Amino acid sequence: MDNEQGKNSIKLEYEIIKDDFSRAGEASSNIKKILRQLGIDSKTIKKVAIVTYEAEMNIVIHSDGGKITVFISPHDIQIIAKDRGPGIKSIDRAMEEGFSTASNKVRELGFGAGMGLPNMKRYSDEFDLQSKSGEFTVLEIKIYI
Repeated sequence: MDNEQGKNSIKLEYEIIKDDFSRAGEASSNIKKILRQLGIDSKTIKKVAIVTYEAEMNIVIHSDGGKITVFISPHDIQIIAKDRGPGIKSIDRAMEEGFSTASNKVRELGFGAGMGLPNMKRYSDEFDLQSKSGEFTVLEIKIYI
């Protein structure tokens, strides 16, 4: 995917901390607020909010921490979620609705239902997921405006 990092785009970046449930959702909430201020239509905002929230929660729940970067251009919104491991053992399995590797503790908090990646793909116009077991996961999503 091409990064829309030209002079006509806005870049937002958020550090996401492993197991930080007290701040989980702040990045996606802030992104939603900024999109509203920019006058983006509500249907697009809903898609971006769902995708960024699910990506944020996956980093909090499943990774060693990471970053969400958003590029807002006149034509699309690109979301890049990168984490610092441990990677996804089977992307095909992880894309199955209801499949989850979340711990019982996470499930007791009401997360880890196994719908994150399927929901992100459903609300994306372009979806690319790369992962190396033991190392990282990078998710690149575009939503057209």
